[in-house]
Amino acid sequence: MKGSIENSTTGHAHPPLHTVKVLRRTPLNRVFAAFYLAGILVLFYHHTRLVLSSTTISSFLIRFSFLAADIVLAFMWSTVQSFRMRPVRRREFPGNLKRVIENSCDFPGLDVFICTADPYKEPPLGVANTALSTMAYEYSTEKISVYVSDDGGSELTLFAFMEAAKFAGYWLPFCRKKKIEERSPEAYFKSNYAYCSETEDIKIKYDAMKKRIETVMEKGKVCDEYVSSKEEREALSKWIDKFTRQDHPAVIQVLLESGQDKDTSGHSMPNLIYVSRQKSRTSPHHFKAGALNTLLRVSAIMTNAPIVLTQDCDMYSNNPLTPQHVLCYICDPAMDPKLGYIQFPQRFHGLNKNDIYASEFKPLYLTNPAGMDGLAGPCYVGSGCFFRRRVFFGAPSSMVSPEISELSPCHVVDKSIRSREVLALAHHVAGCNYEDGTNWGSKVGFRYGSLSEDYFTGYRMHCEGWRSLFCQPDREAFLGDMPISLIDVLTQNKRWCIGLSEVAFSKYSPVTYGTMAMGPLMALSYANNAYWPTLSFPIIIYGFLPQLALLINLPIFPKVYEPWLILYIFLFVGAYAQDLIDFILGGGTVQKWWNEQRMWLIRGVTSYPFGLVEFSLKCLGFSYFGFNVTSKVVDDEQRKRYEQGIFEFGVASPMFVPLTMAAMINLVSFLLGFVEISRGRRRMEEWFIEMFITGFVMLNCCPIYKAMVFRKDKGRMPTKTTIISAVFVYALYTAAYLTLKI
Repeated sequence: MKGSIENSTTGHAHPPLHTVKVLRRTPLNRVFAAFYLAGILVLFYHHTRLVLSSTTISSFLIRFSFLAADIVLAFMWSTVQSFRMRPVRRREFPGNLKRVIENSCDFPGLDVFICTADPYKEPPLGVANTALSTMAYEYSTEKISVYVSDDGGSELTLFAFMEAAKFAGYWLPFCRKKKIEERSPEAYFKSNYAYCSETEDIKIKYDAMKKRIETVMEKGKVCDEYVSSKEEREALSKWIDKFTRQDHPAVIQVLLESGQDKDTSGHSMPNLIYVSRQKSRTSPHHFKAGALNTLLRVSAIMTNAPIVLTQDCDMYSNNPLTPQHVLCYICDPAMDPKLGYIQFPQRFHGLNKNDIYASEFKPLYLTNPAGMDGLAGPCYVGSGCFFRRRVFFGAPSSMVSPEISELSPCHVVDKSIRSREVLALAHHVAGCNYEDGTNWGSKVGFRYGSLSEDYFTGYRMHCEGWRSLFCQPDREAFLGDMPISLIDVLTQNKRWCIGLSEVAFSKYSPVTYGTMAMGPLMALSYANNAYWPTLSFPIIIYGFLPQLALLINLPIFPKVYEPWLILYIFLFVGAYAQDLIDFILGGGTVQKWWNEQRMWLIRGVTSYPFGLVEFSLKCLGFSYFGFNVTSKVVDDEQRKRYEQGIFEFGVASPMFVPLTMAAMINLVSFLLGFVEISRGRRRMEEWFIEMFITGFVMLNCCPIYKAMVFRKDKGRMPTKTTIISAVFVYALYTAAYLTLKI
């Protein structure tokens, strides 16, 4: 939506590089929030009065459970309001950069970090495509350096990048000549590209590279027939029997050096460096945050560019002008010197028509960042983020100096990246014990202490006083893969929940530490993510307790003729209607919104509680969790079912048990209630809310019923899960019957 221009840019001497507008719906959001807050307070009064007037233990427990559930929902609602207080929309004008910076050679250097950890879950061909797409930016190639972190320590990944380095010599000049926008080769050749002999020649070269990489992947090793030079053989010779992914020396291989390696048109190539940090079973490696800090140090030794881009290995560049959008802010002399990073939205290709798993995460990646952008800026979401290197070294007003001067953001690199001195120091800072006794992970670099290292790092930066911006060009800057089976989606969410809980229930809690450091609105914004897992409590309460009440004939909500019903309707319809409006205004559809809210309910009985339980066990010393890489590999049948909008279950996961239980108990209770009301044994006006809640949940469970009963394909709900769930449902009903009647 349009709004009034709040700020344009660089003064009168130059045309604007960027503008920012506050969305017109902001005043309406604030007015509605005031009315809704009043409704919540009235609801709390109603709950409190009922709790205090309880005459039995069961009535007290039931009423107190709903009071506690609504307190959690109210708190999470308040965190969402922080995004609606001042949402903004920015626009950049890269075409005006030439009037500010005359020559592209004067653009600042750019170091690109790409992390991968498992060649079988994250195919090296896809990672290579991501690297090629960033190497082909419309940017001075001498200023681009791409660093690939292979935390799996695999020769297969190194081989893939050796092949990609050769192919880049053809691909980069082809992109410049044809001015193509899809600069990931895989994405380009899947598009409706213009046919010509030159294009076909490039495609043949790409297919040949693709075949070699896939053949090596199938064999599980790099055979001599695929090694074409002495340098390649020497690089691959490091993989000996004692070399394992958990225990191996640092490997840093310069595959391309700017100024030395040329493409087929004679232009200089970007730097391309493969990095596999030293690993030891006796030393903590801090998962992805540790890998990123290694890249931060290695890149400081070799190139030390003032701008750093972090990319997920499956998130390729979809817009060759993305760095120019960043420079519209970085190169603006009127820009706030506290600007630490610029976050682009994560967008995905290959989504089915209605996005059944809500993989687009529109609130997380689009709506909420726009709301935070009107405050101090969006949080860091792990990919598609351009940092000023200085932001990793303490607060804007007090820089934390690294232990050696070569790691300082002010250090000027004046040696070849292939020089013996540079490579020796790079190997040293990539050692597994290098960080011992230093500030890395605490005050310097990406922060340790959470599996959600992206969230925690951005949060700590904002607490230090840095600001950020949300950049959303008309053409998506990045496109990535997303999981297309429900178990992969929920496992990924569970990992996020564990990491977020590590922040929420620590001394850095947004509610306490964040409020003091950033103020209440930004603290609430960060609390919205941090306390995701706590939503499991109200969702489970509303997903099971009214249904059990129906089964045992125990009314717990106001009757139709009571005025309190109006309050419940206002709160339910108001919350859902505003969420729908935000979703539609953000470019969504009604069907996608429905799937979004269904996945919210599904996560509430699966990944949220499982993440909380695993986090709690870890705190008690009974469990240990690691960083599980989400698989990017799918079979054809699974892909076909996904494109048809069919939910993929297929495996007997413990997380499917409470989900199936919720589906069963809502179906049984609704049918029982319907029969009882139809026969006149109960009155609809006394059971309206219970029947509505049960019917609403049952409607959301339609894919589960199909998977349990009607489907015969491999993606159906496992019979074992259905049987176990039925046993638990019966046990739950028996326990409720024996206790709630007291």
